[in-house]
Amino acid sequence: MFDPTDLYRLSEDVPELTDPVLLYHFDGFVDAGGAGRLALGHLLAELEHRVVATFDVDRLLDYRSRRPIMTFDTDRWTAVDSPEITLRLAHDTTGTPFLLLTGPEPDREWELFTAAVGTLVTRLGVGSLVTAHGIPMAVPHTRPLGVTAHAARPESVTGRTSVFGKVQVPGSVAALIEFRLGEQGHDAFGYAVHVPHYLAQAEYPTAAVTALEEITKGTGLVFPLEGLRAAAERTTAEIAAQIEASEELSTAITGLEQQYDAFAAGAERSLMAEPAEMPTGEELAAQFEAFLAERDERRND
Repeated sequence: MFDPTDLYRLSEDVPELTDPVLLYHFDGFVDAGGAGRLALGHLLAELEHRVVATFDVDRLLDYRSRRPIMTFDTDRWTAVDSPEITLRLAHDTTGTPFLLLTGPEPDREWELFTAAVGTLVTRLGVGSLVTAHGIPMAVPHTRPLGVTAHAARPESVTGRTSVFGKVQVPGSVAALIEFRLGEQGHDAFGYAVHVPHYLAQAEYPTAAVTALEEITKGTGLVFPLEGLRAAAERTTAEIAAQIEASEELSTAITGLEQQYDAFAAGAERSLMAEPAEMPTGEELAAQFEAFLAERDERRND
């Protein structure tokens, strides 16, 4: 029997905390618009934090499936971008401590990794675990983003309407943590932000803003969002300019708006279905690729 605590190393000065929230997100699973990655990345960039625990990535990752970037300079190797799965302690804008667990999604030992997270949850007295990510939906960016809330205890998300019934989907470590730790009685929940399918492969800061606003509603944590909101406004303006310059895109977005409004008004049309006689998500995304590439080139100049 393997000991899950062998998967991580605690810092020497582990803090004493009272029911902290643990936010977590792992790169590698579906995250349309980079909603979860951008959200937690923004918190790490804006808030002071320190490492509480680090995981043994040599045991958890398959380096050959996602090779780390190394730098070669003239005649020698000078650097390696080593992956990390790290638990950090931060404080929100009111001074409330909370934890962030981030890094690449483990390739192996999912059950042992989940058990290891469980031991840290117990050791640090975590009150609730929260995750967020983006999922692609046939919705327009000109309407408020929807959110599907999920929880180990359904009563945690009462009052919300889900567009989903019973479905089977590929699993993720984030979902397994919610499921397994929920079985053990921990309060675990999350938010899936509905990202326009034509923006699923882009960085869409609006989705990250929505994710953090939902986390605030569910936990009471308060985050600095000014910079992220400004990035969202810039991106929205750039998208609007691209659509205005293309009659085909403009027509497609108008169709999505009509479908969204019909759904919101109670008409029996599903946001999961592609609109009739409209470009698919892949076709819309292809039309945006040139725009996104051009935007990235301008930012790098």
